[in-house]
Amino acid sequence: MSFLRFILFFLLCISSLSGGAQKRIKIACVGNSITYGATIENREINSYPAQLAVMLGERYDVRNFGRSGTTLLSKGDYPYIAYEEYQEALAFLPDWVFIKLGTNDTKPANRVFLDGFVDDYKKLISSFKQLPSHPRIVLLSPVPAFVEGDRGITASVIRDNILPKVRQVAFETGTEIVNLYNLFIDSPTLFTDGIHPSAEGATIIAQRVCDYIQTKNDSHLELISRLPSNTGSFNFYGFQGYEFDFNGRNAKIVVPKNAAKGNPWVWRARFWGHEPQFDIALLERGFHIVYCDVAELFGNKEALSTWNQFYKFLTKAGLSKQSVMEGMSRGGFYIYRWATKYPKRVAAIYADAPVLDIKSWPGGKGKSAGSLNDWETFKNDFALRCESEAMAFKGNPLDMTNKIVRGDYPILHVVGDADEVVPVEENTALFEKEIKKAGGGIHVIHKAGIGHHPHSLQNPQPIVDFTLEAYSKK
Repeated sequence: MSFLRFILFFLLCISSLSGGAQKRIKIACVGNSITYGATIENREINSYPAQLAVMLGERYDVRNFGRSGTTLLSKGDYPYIAYEEYQEALAFLPDWVFIKLGTNDTKPANRVFLDGFVDDYKKLISSFKQLPSHPRIVLLSPVPAFVEGDRGITASVIRDNILPKVRQVAFETGTEIVNLYNLFIDSPTLFTDGIHPSAEGATIIAQRVCDYIQTKNDSHLELISRLPSNTGSFNFYGFQGYEFDFNGRNAKIVVPKNAAKGNPWVWRARFWGHEPQFDIALLERGFHIVYCDVAELFGNKEALSTWNQFYKFLTKAGLSKQSVMEGMSRGGFYIYRWATKYPKRVAAIYADAPVLDIKSWPGGKGKSAGSLNDWETFKNDFALRCESEAMAFKGNPLDMTNKIVRGDYPILHVVGDADEVVPVEENTALFEKEIKKAGGGIHVIHKAGIGHHPHSLQNPQPIVDFTLEAYSKK
C-alpha cells in the first residue's frame, strides 16, 4: 500500500469511527393514549412519536413511552408512574422529555383528587430532572376534547381546570411548555372519537414538537437585569412576567423560556392579556411580549415620545431593533401612528378589528355608535378645540396609507365582518383599498358573522405563520 493510499485509508477509518460514535439525541415521549396512538391505524408508524422520529431524522432516537388510560395524578385510577413505561422512560436517560398527561384526570373518579395535580406534576418533573442526562423537559398541554356530557373525559374540565394547572406548574418550576390546546380548538374533525387525534392530528403534534426542538436560541440578553428593583412578578400562562413603572407608565415584559435567535419581540399596544393565544404562541417560539400603557393618548406626541424611550430601553438591553406591532381595536390606531413615524423599527403589523378612522370610532360619524367620552378624550389629546377641527384631523392611518406603504413592512388584519363598533367598511375595507392603490400589500382574514369581539383567532396559527415569515425576511 502506497503512503498516499495509507493516509486516505486512515482518514476514512477515522471518519467512519467518528460517525459511528456520534451520540444520537434521545427524545422521550411520555403520556397517555394520545401519545401512545390509540385509535390511529398503524400507530407504530402514525402515532405522533413515530412521525416525529421521521421528521427529525437519524440524529435522533425517539421513543414512545405512552400508556393508554393513565393519569398524571398519583391517586388516579391508572397513575402513569405505576407502569413500566414510566420506568423505561427514566432508564432511557433522555436528552428531551415531552410530557402530555392530564386528559384522563378529568374523569369523575379522578377529578376528586385534582387538588393534588400540581404537586404530583412537580414530582414527575423532578424525577426526570434528577437523571444524569439532565434532559430538557417540555410540558405539552392537553388537546381539547369534543365530547358532550360529564360521565367520562370532560371538555370543560380540561379547559377550565387542567390547562390552568399545567400552566401553573410550568410557571412555578420554570419548565418549558407548548400549547396544543388552541392548535386544535377549531378542528374537531381531526379527532376520531372526540378525544383522540387522528393520524393527521398526530402529524400536527409531531410537527409542532419538531419545530420546537429545532428552534435556534439566543442566550445573550441583559433585559431583565436592567429592570427597576421594585419590579413585580406575575404568571402569564406559564411564562415569567415582570411589571414595573416606566416614566410614570405601567409597563410589562413577559420572557420566553428560551429566547429565539436575534431576540425577536411582540409589542402589544393595548388591552393587555385580552385574547392572549397569539402572545402565548409567540412566547413558545422564543419571542418576548412587551407592553407600555399609553392609554388613553391615541398615539399623540406624548404617547410616541414615551414609546420612543421605552423602545430605546428595550433595544439597548438586547431586543431586536424591529418588533411586531400588535394592535387590537383602538390599539390599531396607535401602532400605525408609531409605524409611520418609525418605519424602520417595525418588522410587521398585526392589527385586529383596528380603528383606522377616528371619525368612525369613537367619533360615531358613520355606522358606529361611537363613544362620546373617548371622542372628547381624543380631541383633548390632540388639542382640537372644536368639532370641525376634529373632523378635519388628518392623522388617521386611513389618511397616511402612502407613508405606511413606504414603510415596506408586512401587514395583516383580522376582522369580524359583523363588527358594529368598528365597522369593517369604514375602516379596514377602505384602508385595504388605499394600501393597494398605493402599491402596497395587505392580507385580511375575515371572520364571517363575528362582531367586534372576540378578537384574534381561537387557533392563532395563521397569525403566527405570518409573523414568523415576516421575521425570517429581516
